[in-house]
Amino acid sequence: MPIKKGNMVRAVREKLENSLEAKASDTRFPAYLFDTQGEVVDIKGDYALVKFGQVPTPNIWLRLDQLEEFQ
Repeated sequence: MPIKKGNMVRAVREKLENSLEAKASDTRFPAYLFDTQGEVVDIKGDYALVKFGQVPTPNIWLRLDQLEEFQ
């Protein structure tokens, strides 16, 4: 099932750590990306803007294939 606006998601560690985005920036990703749920607030092309509301942090753009629905 494709990820849509409003879905609750989390990042997939294996896909994010080995990505082009990880190589272009700090590879020390915070644990909340993988352990807590975030809400998809917007989608543009292959990217989703995710809001992690349980921690005070800015929204983050992640590729759709780096996300999975939070169960």
